[in-house]
Amino acid sequence: MAYIFLMSGWMKINAYAATAGYMESMGVPGMLLPLTILVDFGGGLALLFGFQARLAAFGLAGFSLITALLFHGGAEDAINFMKNMAMTGGLLFMMLHGAGKFSVDNMLEKSSV
Repeated sequence: MAYIFLMSGWMKINAYAATAGYMESMGVPGMLLPLTILVDFGGGLALLFGFQARLAAFGLAGFSLITALLFHGGAEDAINFMKNMAMTGGLLFMMLHGAGKFSVDNMLEKSSV
């Protein structure tokens, strides 16, 4: 799941003006694009390394849900709507269960015992 967010952030950087224009056409201020890129990259890296994974998963779940509703609500974009909803579910699962034994969170928890 981390890969999706990292690549999404990278694509937004590479098509910055087009992405800002698309956001504005959907009623979202383009000035929020840097924050969006930060959420994509920051959340993606947190998931990748399992650092503060529950918090990152919760934030990205909200982000995915909002993105689905704002940008992918039309019938012509149903596949992206379903993708975002599925990711929301997976992220909420990760929020509840954590990143697993191969994560920074797990290493930090073991070292504090």
